[in-house]
Amino acid sequence: MPILCKAECGNKATLKRPKTADALCKNCFFNAFELEIHETITRSHLFKPGQRVAIAASGGKDSTVLAHVMKLLNEKFNYGLKLVLLSIDEGITGYRDDSLETVKQNRDDYEMELKILSYEELYGWTMDRIVEKIGRTNNCTFCGVFRRQALDRGAQLLKVDCVATGHNADDIAETVLMNILRGDTARLRRCTDIKTGGAENSIPRVKPLKYTYEKEIVMYAHFKKLVYFSTECIFAPNAYRGHARAFLKDLEKIRPSVIMDIIHSGEQLQIRESVKKPIRGICSNCGFVSSCQPCKACVLLEGLNRSLPKLGIGKRSKSEKMKAQQDLERQVILREKANLVKNDF
Repeated sequence: MPILCKAECGNKATLKRPKTADALCKNCFFNAFELEIHETITRSHLFKPGQRVAIAASGGKDSTVLAHVMKLLNEKFNYGLKLVLLSIDEGITGYRDDSLETVKQNRDDYEMELKILSYEELYGWTMDRIVEKIGRTNNCTFCGVFRRQALDRGAQLLKVDCVATGHNADDIAETVLMNILRGDTARLRRCTDIKTGGAENSIPRVKPLKYTYEKEIVMYAHFKKLVYFSTECIFAPNAYRGHARAFLKDLEKIRPSVIMDIIHSGEQLQIRESVKKPIRGICSNCGFVSSCQPCKACVLLEGLNRSLPKLGIGKRSKSEKMKAQQDLERQVILREKANLVKNDF
């Protein structure tokens, strides 16, 4: 006997929602999926009419669905937004060059302006060259830090009012677990915020998909026949996030609501006043948002340019010792050269 759609539309159910376990037909699933994102946007007051909003586009399922839904909701509920696409080219051969073709397809499909910025033009390095320098360990640290700042740089160039990212519920739950495992109290409370930044000289970022399950994003993209790039980054298998993701998937098999449970727990966390927390400010070197001086991106870039790829990895005191050691070695070399010149006369 066929199962009828729980929304009582009279149609046969074609899927079971991972988030609610409701049996729905495709159209009712689309409607529920889109309305939940609309409620997230309106309840959290993410946008204001007339704003210029950049959608961080990677060509993957999350950013593709975000671009599609944002265009649909903007027209359906008259948000009054000007939507543009912002994409970052990390310089990963066989991955990002292919995904950017999908981004360009999204640009044509959704009729949005597209801006592509590369690590090469921003930092003088590509991820391929960085991995050659440092190996497959800690490479995601470089990519993550540079990408976050690259989005800020791109948003500034596009003169947008905010940046919408495709972070979904699974991503946020994984980040909560990672910060707990690392004991990172500074980021533990902030990582569940649906809106970050927005201080002086800072362009805010918002997460319209904060309460949207990854499985439902895949289902939506599949049934809507959206074009997206599904290959995983070739450097990602060694990422620390992968362990948190595997752990979360194991928990989800036992308790399907664990993703939302972790997010709500993260939202309710309170850090004691006695705990020292970094103060977000502006990097004195590059002028972008940072909680340290100089910012992490500037430290990592300096390490690459000075042939100290481990600079900025691990504790700050270790980085400072490495810089001091290299400065000392340079001084010794300069003295030796000066003595050679002196002896020639």
